[in-house]
Amino acid sequence: MEFLIQALVSGLLLGGVYALIAVGLNIIFGVVKVTNFAHGELVMIAMYATWFLWTTWHINPYVSLFIVTPLMFLSGVVLQKVVLEPMQDSSANMKIFVTLGLSVFLQNLVLFIWGGQFRTVSVGWAEQSLALGPISTTNGRLLAFVVAILLVIGLFWMMKRTMVGKVLGAIAEDRETARMLGIPVRRFYLLAMGLGAAMTGVAGVLIIPFQAAYPLVGAHYTLMAFVVVILGGLGNMTGALIGGLLLGVIETLTGAYIDPALQQVAVFLVFIIVLIVRPQGLFGGSARNAEVGLK
Repeated sequence: MEFLIQALVSGLLLGGVYALIAVGLNIIFGVVKVTNFAHGELVMIAMYATWFLWTTWHINPYVSLFIVTPLMFLSGVVLQKVVLEPMQDSSANMKIFVTLGLSVFLQNLVLFIWGGQFRTVSVGWAEQSLALGPISTTNGRLLAFVVAILLVIGLFWMMKRTMVGKVLGAIAEDRETARMLGIPVRRFYLLAMGLGAAMTGVAGVLIIPFQAAYPLVGAHYTLMAFVVVILGGLGNMTGALIGGLLLGVIETLTGAYIDPALQQVAVFLVFIIVLIVRPQGLFGGSARNAEVGLK
């Protein structure tokens, strides 16, 4: 029983980070209407940026959070302005091809600059064990979970209670009506893309103390984010939070009780089953009515 509880706790801690990444993807999809297949690569870039700051200037990863996150926000804004905005009115398939191409470009760029070696960051405090009765984890994993959950709750509050959040929700629901009402839609596209990228920045910083960075690590996080979004329902921020926690548990239990090599197989299996049985997601939402957490 203790082993099961340990696996469940570990899964929930991991799932919190998955939820944070997926919420960023949901914001981008809901507002900008872009299925971003390079989302995980943004997490990878944030991980490498944190590692670079640590190895070059000895900046503690948790301090670099205040450097990497704004940089990732600006990266999202530039990505939207330079790459996605010129093709904003193109077909969904064209946007998918562009983000897939961007994903491959970023992978090869990192491979060219830093090679294919695994890059790690060693933070003594983050690696220390924390025991709560029979359950143990590390400070780094617990901090990653707490920060991720607080950010998701903060984003949910922003979407519900602030004028900016309500405008983003209005654009997500009907951008043409929002444009007729005088809302600068393209400017809010920049904000949405920046917010989504900023979430990947936070996730990358929080992950690097216990997860090595390498050129293909982004593909894993892209997969996790899409499965979480499918589980929770497109545009449903609450669903993304619950879906992230659920996916973390599924992945951890698979590794603990079956075989770590089958973790992604289990993820794909859940993905396929949900698509077949309930394509709108376990908690509702649809591509047509993606309201970015207004539910």
